[in-house]
Amino acid sequence: MRSLLTLLWWMIAAPLTALWGFPWTLLTGKIDAMYWTALWIARVGVRMAGIRWTLVGLDQLPMTSNYIFMSNHISNIDPPLLIPLLPRRVTVIVKKELFKLPILGPAMRLADFVPIDRSNREAAIGSVREAANVVRKGLDMVVFPEGTRSPDGRLLPFKKGSFYLAMDTDVPIVPVTILGTEKLLPKGATLARPGTVRVVFHRPIDPKGFADRDELIDAVRTSVASALPEERR
Repeated sequence: MRSLLTLLWWMIAAPLTALWGFPWTLLTGKIDAMYWTALWIARVGVRMAGIRWTLVGLDQLPMTSNYIFMSNHISNIDPPLLIPLLPRRVTVIVKKELFKLPILGPAMRLADFVPIDRSNREAAIGSVREAANVVRKGLDMVVFPEGTRSPDGRLLPFKKGSFYLAMDTDVPIVPVTILGTEKLLPKGATLARPGTVRVVFHRPIDPKGFADRDELIDAVRTSVASALPEERR
């Protein structure tokens, strides 16, 4: 019942936001009002589903730089849970298919979200370049470097593209570990169960401190894995 109410909330709130948000954004040239309203809608929806969260480390994060937040990915709940928790506006690298959805697709383009086609190497490289330009504007970025949801909560190998992005822009990476969403909405499920999630923000990692991309990947993956149970690392 909670999940159905959440879906109903999103189905009603999203079009109403688009009704005023798109004209306002086009008129003012600023996405902020629609962006923060959309995140509020996402946060309320997650709460309506009965999902609560505890945060570790976010209050210790120095806001002296923009960041690339890299998180494990175990459930469809992860993006609407994580992104509204972040204190500043973020951009996201998103699979291109989502940009075809009504309302959501145009809104993501206005918010500087970056589409990626992982099946096309040249197109994926172009997406990384586009993402680098967005990050250089000073926006934070959220990346799920596994590239897909883990079916059982175990950490998958990390894709390399976002690490090229970090080394090219010299933007620090904040590893993030999400625990518990795989039990509330596992891959393949359609309805979420209520429960509590733990989100751990680790210390920033500076790409400039690494000789090559593989060393950086190992450091970020080790940090994300450090908060996971041993069997899921």
